[in-house]
Amino acid sequence: MRALTWQGKRDVRVEEVPDPRIEEPTDAIVRITSTAICGSDLHLYEVLGPYLKPGDVLGHEPMGIVEEVGSGVTRLKPGDRVVVPFNIACGSCWMCSRQLYAQCETTQVTAEGKGAALFGYTSLYGSVPGGQAEYLRVPHAEFGPITVPQTGPDEQWLYLSDILPTAWQAVKYADTPRGGTLAVFGLGPVGQFCARVGRHLGAERVIGLDVVPERLEMARRHGVEVLDVSQLDDVPGTLIDLVDGRGPDAVIDAVGMEAHGAPLGKIAQTAAGLLPDKLAGQMIDKVGVDRLVVLKAALKAVRRGGTVSISGVYGGEVDPLPLMEMFDRGIQVRMGQCHVRRWTDEIIPLLADDSDPLGVTDLRTHRMPLAQAPQAYEMFQRKEDGCVKVVLAP
Repeated sequence: MRALTWQGKRDVRVEEVPDPRIEEPTDAIVRITSTAICGSDLHLYEVLGPYLKPGDVLGHEPMGIVEEVGSGVTRLKPGDRVVVPFNIACGSCWMCSRQLYAQCETTQVTAEGKGAALFGYTSLYGSVPGGQAEYLRVPHAEFGPITVPQTGPDEQWLYLSDILPTAWQAVKYADTPRGGTLAVFGLGPVGQFCARVGRHLGAERVIGLDVVPERLEMARRHGVEVLDVSQLDDVPGTLIDLVDGRGPDAVIDAVGMEAHGAPLGKIAQTAAGLLPDKLAGQMIDKVGVDRLVVLKAALKAVRRGGTVSISGVYGGEVDPLPLMEMFDRGIQVRMGQCHVRRWTDEIIPLLADDSDPLGVTDLRTHRMPLAQAPQAYEMFQRKEDGCVKVVLAP
C-alpha cells in the first residue's frame, strides 16, 4: 500500500510499505477514505524528529471502511464505516474504567514513561503505524473505533478522531461559568472548535486570538470576537481591559510548543534539531525547549480564580512558569491528551443534526490526494493559501 512516511526534518514522502495484517484477535483492518493532517503532526515535521526513524508512517486522524476483523472482534463487521480515535485504548483496564482512555494501562508505553499508545506518533507513544495511508491496522478494535452512519460526507464525522473531542475536553476543562467569558489562544483547527464548542456550551463571550487573517475570519463567521495578536502590544492587558478589568473567566491554550513570538524557545528547538537523535531526545526530555509565550500570556490574562485549559502539545520537561503569580492569583490549570471516547457520545448527536451546530462543514480548506501530502504539510506549516485544515484522500 501507499503511505506517508517520515524521512527527516521537513521531509515526508509517500512510499510503498507493507500492507497491514491482523496480528491479534482484537485487531481490525480499515481501508482509509479520509485522513487529516493535525497541527501536532507539524511538531513531528519540525521538532520531534529525534523520536522518529525514517520510514515511520504518520497520521492519527483517519476514518474509513472496515475490511477485516480478528476473531475477538464482535462489535464490528466488514463494511462498517468507522472513525478511529488517535489514542489506542482497551476500554476495560483500571484507567479506562474511569474514562481516562489516554492513560490506558494496557497500551501505556511504560518504557518511555508515557500514557496510552498513539497512532503515528513517535517512539514515545509506541511507534504505531499511522493513518495517513491506504489501510490501517487498528488494535483493540472491540473498543476503539467509532461506528458512524453510512450517510453524509466524511468531514461530517472525521473530526471525531481527534480535534473535535480534543476541543470539547478543553472547553469542559476550562469550566467557563454559564454567561461567562472564554478566551481561546490560537485559531487553528482545535482552536476553531474550542471557540464554537465554548459558545455551544454556554459561554456568553468567546474571544479568539491569532495572527493569521484567514483563521480570524473563519472564527468571526461563527460569532467569535477576534483579536489580531500582531496588532497588540500587551495581549494579557488587552484581554483584562476587555473583560471588566478582571480578565476572562477561562482561557484555552490551543497553540502549544511552537508558538510565534518566542525567539529563545525557537533557538532551543533549533539547537536540539542539530544534535544527534540520542542527544536531542535527552535535551528535549531534560531541558525546557517549548516556546511558552502563549502559555504565559494565558496565565497572565485569566482572571483571579480562573482556569487555564491546555490543549496545545508541549514537550519540555523543565519549562519555567510564573508559579508565584499562579499561586497568588489562585489559577487552576488542566491539561492532557484527550480521552476521545469519553466525549464522543455527547458530540455525535450534534454531528447528526442537519443544522450543523458546531460548523464541522466549515473547517476543511483543502482536500488533496495522499500523493500530495508532502506539499500539504509544507503549505499547512507555512500557513499558505489560506490553509486552516487539510484532509487527504488515499
